[in-house]
Amino acid sequence: MNDATDGTLSVERLGDARDKIVKELRKSIVGMEDVIDEMMIAIFAEGHVLLVGVPGLAKTLLVSTLAEALSLAFKRIQFTPDLMPSDITGTELLQEDPETHRREFKFLEGPVFTNLLLADEINRTPPKTQAALLEAMQEKRITSGGVDYELDKPFFVLATQNPIEQEGTYPLPEAQLDRFLFNVVVKYPSRSEELEVMRSVTSPEEPDLDKVLDGAAIMEFQQLIKQIPVADHVFEYAASLVRATRPDEPDAPEFIKKYMSWGAGPRASLNLIRAGKARAALRGRCHVAIEDIRELSLPILRHRVIPNFAARSEGMTPDSLINRLLKEIPADEKLYEQKNS
Repeated sequence: MNDATDGTLSVERLGDARDKIVKELRKSIVGMEDVIDEMMIAIFAEGHVLLVGVPGLAKTLLVSTLAEALSLAFKRIQFTPDLMPSDITGTELLQEDPETHRREFKFLEGPVFTNLLLADEINRTPPKTQAALLEAMQEKRITSGGVDYELDKPFFVLATQNPIEQEGTYPLPEAQLDRFLFNVVVKYPSRSEELEVMRSVTSPEEPDLDKVLDGAAIMEFQQLIKQIPVADHVFEYAASLVRATRPDEPDAPEFIKKYMSWGAGPRASLNLIRAGKARAALRGRCHVAIEDIRELSLPILRHRVIPNFAARSEGMTPDSLINRLLKEIPADEKLYEQKNS
């Protein structure tokens, strides 16, 4: 059996696993198809997710249910104004050996030492504490007492944020937002979905979830996704799209120069490709298409671009500017193939 056949079979296995995971999530979660899809892509692309939505939309239930279906260790931190960095990463405690009576410092691991960490209402804690978590997300380790401690693998952070600006909140700076692969907007359910939620939650039956994957299988699929090839025209399109968000770029559309303060950096281009590979694999394909890049542009770019005052005064949002950009940047594969010929 050749490598191509092996790769196809592995992608098929991933697609089957995805269907089984979604089936388990459906036992507790109603609706949220796009949210579930983007969370699955992020996990297999080794990325973190920021979930933005008002309270009461089952964000916490979704994350805990996903952790159970994936057989992952799960911990939740409720972010509050008095939360300290050591409450997340861990702390050094002075302990006495019962036999030798010798005292020494011992590191007590914090909740960040898990597979799936839910950072609930991350914008309710001061920047210093936010930074401690975001550093762990980037480095996959923490340092205490001059010693490095590796985090568990796989490791994902799913953070929630209330979109309503309230007193006592600390918005994440742009440089820290950039650490998240996706910014996922969780919307209100439809009427039929809300009725289904009411019926299911008030029912005496408790859902019985099956384990679909484990950490080792997830990391195996992550390595598979890294090996998926990407054609030059897909790289070209992703680069064109990201560079067009930058108002100082000579080829940027006029409306971007007029309405955008800052565009997306190179990490956006990289994440479009990483997530594009995961999206293609989860749909049973061994190649990335321009359509994958287009479909992922909103969750990847919306927290990496900053509209200026003129845009905000006219009611424009990052999403509306990105959608307009998608219409202006040509998505013809032949056009980008010609550039490379």
